[in-house]
Amino acid sequence: MAVGPAGFNPLSLREVSFPTETKMGGTTWLIKPSSHAWAKAFSIYDDIDERREPWMKAELEQIRREAEQALARINNLQDLSSFRVEYLGKKGKLTQILRGMGNLPAEERPQIGQLANQIRAYLEEEIEKKRKVLEEEALNQRLRDEVIDVTMPGRRHYRGKLHPLNIVLNEIKDIFLGMGFEIAEGPEVEWDYYNFEALNIPKNHPARDTQDTFYITENILLRTHTSPTQIRVMERQKPPIKIIVPGRVYRSDAVDATHSPIFHQVEGLVIDRNITMGDLKGVLDVFAKEMFGPQTRTQFRPHHFPFTEPSAEMDVSCTTCGGKGCRVCSYTGWIEILGAGMVHPKVLKHGGIDPEKYSGFAFGMGLDRITNLKYGIDDIRLLFENDIRFLEQF
Repeated sequence: MAVGPAGFNPLSLREVSFPTETKMGGTTWLIKPSSHAWAKAFSIYDDIDERREPWMKAELEQIRREAEQALARINNLQDLSSFRVEYLGKKGKLTQILRGMGNLPAEERPQIGQLANQIRAYLEEEIEKKRKVLEEEALNQRLRDEVIDVTMPGRRHYRGKLHPLNIVLNEIKDIFLGMGFEIAEGPEVEWDYYNFEALNIPKNHPARDTQDTFYITENILLRTHTSPTQIRVMERQKPPIKIIVPGRVYRSDAVDATHSPIFHQVEGLVIDRNITMGDLKGVLDVFAKEMFGPQTRTQFRPHHFPFTEPSAEMDVSCTTCGGKGCRVCSYTGWIEILGAGMVHPKVLKHGGIDPEKYSGFAFGMGLDRITNLKYGIDDIRLLFENDIRFLEQF
């Protein structure tokens, strides 16, 4: 027998019954409910609607208790994510309950909505607390599992060092800057005019032979010395001039212990009124003592350069034996380090300077040679091979 809500029996609605005839024969009972019975039935359903709000409150509290118990059993972040979806997702348990709020009377919805939001906020807070705990546990587990202690300081990065050529070049710059010189630069790909003609090197000079010079075209070449910068500076700057010109130069030489097709020079030029050979000797003597030590002695020997007149080569007392004589200095006690002289009047004219009013001196040294002497290197090739075992000694 069917039973209605709250134990309501539909048959209790029967007031009178009487037989009726059917086409198939037999007797049929007609049940007619009384008005009192109908009123009682509808009052029961009204009681159910009145109890809907307490039912939703109880359901929300039940969800909260279930969530607390489920959250306590979670021990990894993946399960925590699934838990969030199960209870707070679009199809989550809490969301499904809230969808039934539309059946509540308007005046009752705020109370249920407030309770639902409180439970949602509570679960969000508990999930966040759980997440922090699980993340910390996961990190601690990683630290225990890893062989390397990640809290220890890292290894110090290897720091490179200056090349010995750069070390010596910086020393040379400091010495001459301390004497009032300036640093000038010029192009490595140079015109034939600046490299030869302007420096009083005639057409038939041996240095112009293709066996000694790298020509790019008939009039363009790789500079064979840093001296062309002298002319370029004189063209754009009037005396007084006091410069050094460090740079790379090129000559067609076979590679051996003392020669290379690529090497480095440092050029010097001073032009002013009343410059003498004594000024040249004084400047270079100071340089030698600063570079090789105060015990260093110097001497000048006559020589010939087409761009200076008079010309000389400067020697320093042997840096190995101190002038006593050894294999390094060929038992002479002296080592040649540079060429120098008074600037030739023709060179001054090519630079646009009147030799009747001004005079000057110039010098040029091989940076590679100075470096070898300073550090006792007996093979120039070591400076270009980039062997770390060699370079890390400086």
